[in-house]
Amino acid sequence: MKVLIAIDSFKESISSIKGSEAISKGIKEVYQDSEIVTLPLADGGEGTVDSLVHATEGQLIKMKVTGPLNEKLEAIYGILGDDKTAVIEVASACGLPLIPEKYRNPLLTTTYGVGELISDALDKGCNNFVIGLGGSATNDAGVGMLRALGFHFMDRHNNEVGFGGKVLEDIHKINTEYVNPRLEGCVFNVACDVNNLLYGTEGAAYIFGPQKGASEDMVKELDTGLKHFAHVVLRDLGQDIHNIKGAGAAGGLGAAFYGFLNANLQSGIELILDHIGMKAHMQGADFVITGEGKMDGQTSMGKAPLGVAQMAKKNNIPVIALAGGVTDETSELNELGVTSYFSITSAPMSLEEAMTWKTTYNNLQSTSKQLFRLIRASR
Repeated sequence: MKVLIAIDSFKESISSIKGSEAISKGIKEVYQDSEIVTLPLADGGEGTVDSLVHATEGQLIKMKVTGPLNEKLEAIYGILGDDKTAVIEVASACGLPLIPEKYRNPLLTTTYGVGELISDALDKGCNNFVIGLGGSATNDAGVGMLRALGFHFMDRHNNEVGFGGKVLEDIHKINTEYVNPRLEGCVFNVACDVNNLLYGTEGAAYIFGPQKGASEDMVKELDTGLKHFAHVVLRDLGQDIHNIKGAGAAGGLGAAFYGFLNANLQSGIELILDHIGMKAHMQGADFVITGEGKMDGQTSMGKAPLGVAQMAKKNNIPVIALAGGVTDETSELNELGVTSYFSITSAPMSLEEAMTWKTTYNNLQSTSKQLFRLIRASR
């Protein structure tokens, strides 16, 4: 028997790698000689680096970068097994969890560290990039990242502007003379699962600014800055960075990658499944197991388990989905490729207890064992 395990992390509980290990142990207790392939998943957000590095037998790179409040911190990115592809989660360098809540202020936060990660990967010979957007604490339209890559943004007095969303209104001219020459010919594939434009009531500032610490007045200031910046980019570079689906992702990083680095913005799960070779690994599988911490209506809107299930359905492979919790909306997944789904919660307990690493691990192992006992009996 061949079983493919492709689960997302159970957020704040267990990583996709350790969760896959638990499921594998449960199956092996029933089918000792089974062939088990584990492909830890992510959808472009948290866990993307680990997922792709694990699947391609790549390596993790740790380095000091400039954090969102201009402080030094350690960030991690991955170089895949081909030695030419770097995978970066922007949250590693400018993520919201890096800043205590009382210090969150998108007028000040910068994406400079993301550019430092890209520069380091360029120095190591990478020319292909997979970028996971999401979870940023910034609203600087990627200006910080671009500065780290050699772009210069000048004010009316021909002085370079500072950092953070507050400087966008001050930008008068863009100088591309000193851009890192290694960027030429590079390919950037960006995992982006939001459709927000750069500015306006559905743009980066209005939709995502408040969760990053922006007051009502800050939101208006940030939005004005984004609109001004888009006009300067259109004038100086001939690039429309506003009317692009996903431009407003990660505080405008989507716009920066598209307009300055010619990036492809695409569905996160489709990008990840392609890079880990999911289709090839699925060949010959008798069962596919997928899952995440909570399965609900959001799961059916393009999250990782759905992508796996839809691919398996095309190959007529039964799909078992496991989750810490399921809702009534989860039944929609039965029409989209999930054969059966199960909650792994084994007894009444508090949410805090259920989400501990040890409890989740044991429940995944136990549930998998019982499911495959049933499968063996039915055969």
